[in-house]
Amino acid sequence: MMLREQNAVDGVEIFLPRGECARFPLHGQVFTPNSASCFVVKDAGDDPDVTNGAEIHATVSLDSRSPQASSKGEFEEIIIEGGVGIGRVTKPGLALPVGEWAINPVPRQMISAAVQEIFATYRVPAAGNAATFAPHVTISIPNGAELTKKTLNARLGIIGGLSILGTSGIVKPVSAAAWTDTIDTAIDVALACGSETVVLSTGRTSELAAQRFFVMNEQGSLDGKDLLPCALCPVPAESSPFPEEAFIMMGDHVGHALRACSGKGVKHVILVAQFAKLLKIACGHEQTHVSSSALDLYTLAAWLEASPRTSHLAPAAACANSAREVLESSGNDHGLVELVCGKASDFASGLFHGPKVKVFLAGYGGEVLYFG
Repeated sequence: MMLREQNAVDGVEIFLPRGECARFPLHGQVFTPNSASCFVVKDAGDDPDVTNGAEIHATVSLDSRSPQASSKGEFEEIIIEGGVGIGRVTKPGLALPVGEWAINPVPRQMISAAVQEIFATYRVPAAGNAATFAPHVTISIPNGAELTKKTLNARLGIIGGLSILGTSGIVKPVSAAAWTDTIDTAIDVALACGSETVVLSTGRTSELAAQRFFVMNEQGSLDGKDLLPCALCPVPAESSPFPEEAFIMMGDHVGHALRACSGKGVKHVILVAQFAKLLKIACGHEQTHVSSSALDLYTLAAWLEASPRTSHLAPAAACANSAREVLESSGNDHGLVELVCGKASDFASGLFHGPKVKVFLAGYGGEVLYFG
């Protein structure tokens, strides 16, 4: 609008993919006869998002490299590129081909629709003949290269900056959708990179313990017998039997991650967690953020009481304040560990619908307590 009218615009209304209309205030308006630019400040609401408050810049210019307009004043193609702070796709499995700017299909459609709307309304640009000019849109985020270090983009193969995502245009407060979408994408990337095994972790500490542990021997065995803790056998990270893409942080979304692995054709799953989260999984919670500590400890006490091997731990579990307290007060008792890991494996295997899910228990100091 600024390019066509050569006047500043304070705000615009944008139609979102689901049909809603939202108004966005604009900042940093600059225009010349051949280009115009401005930016919006991202508001993520209550959603935990490192890009909250980031400036998302757009520049539109008239590019004369190739004729693009039809006789109706519509453009057959609009050139959309990334600028400073926008990443490029470097791994297969994403919604865009390798080498492309990380601006996803739905945002691209929205950009194209908005540009087409303006030129369909005003017909020919004031700066020249529409038949010889094509709109060129550049999206940039000045601090995107720095912000992307706080995301999982590099693991997914988005290098050099952030990605422009979105399917609905609406951010739901404290939404789980962003995380589960990332899990889905990470599984796709792992499969596209040739990994038949996915290592699902509930957090970064347990994931690091697993990455240190899975050191390839000559055969790269996964039966646990030929694998050594990295602390006892330090080797370069590239010797891991799994590529970086195989490690996926699922957070609290255990049920979603396991079902997604099953639905997408993952052949083997390794579940990685510390004891408190693993107990929740063993108790049948698909979402480990649930507040059920007292009930879980009561369940654990009943399990312990039922076995002569672990019955001596039942009273401590019944009166403990946390699962971690039970583990540490028991001295990492093998019977306790095997009991909880076995039940967690059984529950996870029921959601995965494939070979039995292996369980990796990381200690609170990053040590390996169990794998099998």
